[in-house]
Amino acid sequence: MSIQTADSAATASQLMLLREDISGISILTLNRPHARNSLSEAMLEALGDALTAIAHDRDVRAVVLAANGPAFSAGHDLKELNARRSDEDRGRGFFKHVMDLCSGVMQQIVMLPQPVIAAVQATATAAGCQLVASCDLAVASRTARFATPGVNIGLFCSTPMVALSRNVSRKHAMEMLLTGDFISAEEAARIGLVNHVVTPGSEREEAIRLARKIAAKSALTLKIGKEAFYRQIEMPLAEAYKYASDVMVENMLARDAEEGIAAFIEKRPPNWQDR
Repeated sequence: MSIQTADSAATASQLMLLREDISGISILTLNRPHARNSLSEAMLEALGDALTAIAHDRDVRAVVLAANGPAFSAGHDLKELNARRSDEDRGRGFFKHVMDLCSGVMQQIVMLPQPVIAAVQATATAAGCQLVASCDLAVASRTARFATPGVNIGLFCSTPMVALSRNVSRKHAMEMLLTGDFISAEEAARIGLVNHVVTPGSEREEAIRLARKIAAKSALTLKIGKEAFYRQIEMPLAEAYKYASDVMVENMLARDAEEGIAAFIEKRPPNWQDR
């Protein structure tokens, strides 16, 4: 299945976002290589529509987010944004619309019932780095690089900061945001922005391999766990434990937990029914 949205900057027949479903894994591929997969208004809308469809697709158990071309994503489409400075409000309305749209897509990734794994083949900057940070897991090519370089052009990466600061320590996040410097894939792994660094060209297959491992679990259990992870992490310690305990109780009463525990005790593979 493909998301068939035409990019006005390319030929009408080119698809800016591709979707391929393989054995319970949905692979979404950013496909604006000529524009370094920048997150234009249309690209963000296509991503949002694809994530909405996947959220309601019981056949999809995990998602891989990849990209074609020389960059994973260069972030917002600055040419598109700058062109709106001639609007009567100097672009304020359009800027707000795009920032809200982008923030909504990032939150969709976090709230998606299925785990999302980024397969980063090349550079991810600004909102492109935000996209990686918003995914639950990330696999990067050894040649990939990451940056939040808005400070270099007078535009602090404030929205990328939200996702970045929830993935790495404050000082590492601040150094990236204040200097705009690129970091290597190895450094990104060291500070917690990505999980695995792999041989160039193997990042997509490694992400799919990881997705297959996750997809073999109970979809209900994954949904419960992902939601609980992001909710508790923003809570004070005592509140987080109270919430997590309540989640554990409800999870214990689910059919898949009963089946999984029985299978473990009986030393047999579990038969998941996702309920």
